[in-house]
This record gives sequence, structure tokens and C-alpha cells, in this order.
Amino acid sequence: MFGTRAAALIVAVLGVFTLVQPATAAPFIVTEAQFNRMFPSRNSFYTYGGLKAAMGAFGSFANQGSDTVKKQELAAFLANVSHETGGLVYIREINQNGDYCDESKPYGCPAGTRAYYGRGPIQLSWNFNYKAAGDYLGINLLKNPDQVATNATTSWKTAIWYWMTQNGPGTMTPHSAMVNSRGFGQTIRSINGSLECDGKNPGTVESRVSKYRQFTGIIGVAPGGNLYC
Repeated sequence: MFGTRAAALIVAVLGVFTLVQPATAAPFIVTEAQFNRMFPSRNSFYTYGGLKAAMGAFGSFANQGSDTVKKQELAAFLANVSHETGGLVYIREINQNGDYCDESKPYGCPAGTRAYYGRGPIQLSWNFNYKAAGDYLGINLLKNPDQVATNATTSWKTAIWYWMTQNGPGTMTPHSAMVNSRGFGQTIRSINGSLECDGKNPGTVESRVSKYRQFTGIIGVAPGGNLYC
């Protein structure tokens, strides 16, 4: 009797251990080799490791819906990023003389009225965007906006923050556009639609779409519909 009970207990314990074994992690959507193909001339600041680390802070980014949707979303993000930075070449906006300080905000512009020019993969700009991104990420970007240009993971995080939380001039976040089958064109509208969409600048729209098609080809997924805005 004792031997039978002991055997049953061992089986039960082994069963518990089986249940708590960690699942094998799914492979990252884009390999480092694919990333390097997408950005052959990228600035070394924009690291592959920084992108992976930043994605870990946003659970549903490129991780919602079918495998096709996940791949399309990451391709859409990277295509827009490529357009914004000249292929991940530029860390800071070329023209840094613009006044991106909305002084009507109660927190003002403690880093200086001309300190909030574009930085990072989506060229984060304006004091209110630095404030909102910093608050979300737990980093004081309002006081020290150049962290977006000096820390690769932080830089990628600000771009993903915008993608996941901001409508911009559109009506939905870029993330929502991709996971709800609204198409790549709606991501353009959410990032720079007021200057590019509805015939305002078809050349830049075509540039973004061309890059998206290229990147979906590298990843190995169909681009889907509604590519233009």
C-alpha cells in the first residue's frame, strides 16, 4: 500500500513540475540578418538588441492577432521608421532650429525652447510629446530630451510608445490600424497624415508604401490591403 501511494505521489509531483516548466519562447519576428538587410546603412546607434529590449516593454506590440498580423505590424512600424530616419541613419533631426515648445503647457520647456526637435526612430518632437512619452516610460524626457538620442533602448521605446498610444493627425493609433485590418495607409495618416495624406504629398506616401512592401517581402508576409491614405 505504501509503495502504491508513494508512486502516485511521485507521479503527481512530476505532473506539477511538468505544468510549471517554462514554455519555449517564440522566435523573434525579424532576425538580426533580416534587420540588417532592411537597414544596410543604419547608424550603429540603432541596435537590434535595443529594438528587442524596447519591444519587451510593450506586450501587445507586434504580438496581437495572427502571425500574419504580427509580421505586418512590425513591417509597418519599421517601414515608417525607415522613412522618418533615412533608413535608420539619422538620430537627430537635421534642422534643429525649429521651435517645438508649446509654452501654453503648465510644465513649459525646462530644457530650452529649441530643445524638443525630432529625435529617435519616429523623430519624437514637441515638449508635450517628450513629457507624455517620459511619463509613460518613467523617464524625465522633458528635462533631458537628449536621452532619446543617447540611449538606444529608450529611443526605440519612444517610437513604440507613439505607435501604441498616439493617434497623431489620424483617428486611431498605428497599432490599432494594423491589428484591426485598417491597413498600412492608416499608419501613415497617424504619423504624418496632415502633411502627406489626401493628395498632399503623394511622393512621400509612395516612399513609405514602397518600403513597407520591401520589408514584408523580407519577412515573408503579404502586405495586405489599404496601403495608401
